[in-house]
This record gives sequence, structure tokens and C-alpha cells, in this order.
Amino acid sequence: MRQIVLDTETTGLEPEQGHRVVELACVEILNRRVTDRHLHLYLNPDRDSDPEALRVHGLTTEFLSGHPRFPEVARQLVDFVRDAEVIIHNAAFDVKFLNAELRRAGLPPFTELCGKVTDSLMVAREMFPGKRNNLDALCERFGISNAHRTLHGALLDSELLGEVWLAMTRGQDSLLGEASDEAVDAGAGAASAHGRFDASGLPVIQVAEQASQAHEAYLDGLDKAAGRPCLWRQIDRPVELEAHEAAG
Repeated sequence: MRQIVLDTETTGLEPEQGHRVVELACVEILNRRVTDRHLHLYLNPDRDSDPEALRVHGLTTEFLSGHPRFPEVARQLVDFVRDAEVIIHNAAFDVKFLNAELRRAGLPPFTELCGKVTDSLMVAREMFPGKRNNLDALCERFGISNAHRTLHGALLDSELLGEVWLAMTRGQDSLLGEASDEAVDAGAGAASAHGRFDASGLPVIQVAEQASQAHEAYLDGLDKAAGRPCLWRQIDRPVELEAHEAAG
């Protein structure tokens, strides 16, 4: 399961008004683990940022003028997100900017390049209706430190959102749970390297007679209380159960 957490910074609020992406970051999550693979790009927008946007991200026109334009690096984004689930906080905002940039570069819309887009803001609103669900609020709610977030930055915000997303979705993947991730990884590696595990060679350890008698006595008590064989015996000795029911 490959997921990409994505964030952008822009010169303003509306691509229809000529605003552009100035920073783009993607952080990879593979099988619910943040990997060391990420994509981080500063982009030359060929224009100034609105004062409000500049106060948010602090990326000046002078700084950005030394970086590539989106069409020059668009293929890096396409290759990084290909077939993955992309998680974005307030996805509609980022996707409309990405679509505008991709269109200028002669590429398909963003949703055609990745597996699917998941809006983590919408998920948070369903989980916590009526509460603040911006990134800072979610970090506080899940005990994730964001003290170093003095300005918005696409890479930092993607890293924080990755931690928030894993905390929000913990326990939803399988009955194995988070605590067994190491065992799952080890088992997957062993299976791929050696094929299906054969347990026929494992030693069989017999239960001591005293322990076996105590177990049977305990089951007898359960049978008596229930007026019929207990569940353990229904599973353990189905043939005896059928004989018991037939006799009854």
C-alpha cells in the first residue's frame, strides 16, 4: 500500500487569476510507514506572491527566481505520485493549482496521474464534527509536536500531515494492529524469500497430565453450568458433540 502525502504553497488563492505554485512537497508512506523518500521542489512562478501569501510561506520572488519553472520538473511529480493514493489536506485547493500547472505543461489532470486523491480534511471533519480541523489543531489533538512550524512550508507540512494521517487512521487496516507491524514485515520478507511456510517440521510439545486433567475438570464445570458441552468442546471435539446431541 503506497500513499503520498502532498502539500503546496502558492502565490495566492486562485489559479484563474494567474496565481502559481511556488513550493511542492510529497512524502511517501509505504505499508503505513513513512519512508525516507520524498520530493521537494521550489518553483519560479514568474510573478510576485500576494502579501497575505508571502506572510504565510515567506518565499520571496528573489529566492524563487533561482529555481526551475514547473514544466521543467513536472515529470518528477508525475513519476513520484504514479498509481499511489495521494493524501492532501483541503485537497480541492491544491488539486486546482496542480491541474492549472499541469495544463500549462501539456499534461493530464492530477487525478489521472495518481491512483486516487483522499482529502484528509474531509476525513477529519467526519471524525471530529464541529471542531477545528486544520493541521495545527490536529497536531495538538494527536499529540504531534509542531513547535518548529513558524511558517507554512510544503515539506514540513507534508511530514506533519503524514504523522497526523497515521494517527487518524490507526487500527483501520487489519486485525493485526499497529503493534504487529514488525512481525508482518518479517513474515512478508520470509514468505517472498522462501515461499509458503511449512509447519510440519515443528516439534509437538505434549501437555503435562496434571495440566490436562485440570483443564478437563474446568471444562466439566462449564458443561454443567451450561447444560451442554461448552464452546471449547464444540470446536475441539465436534464428533463427540454430535454423539452427545444425538443421545440427548
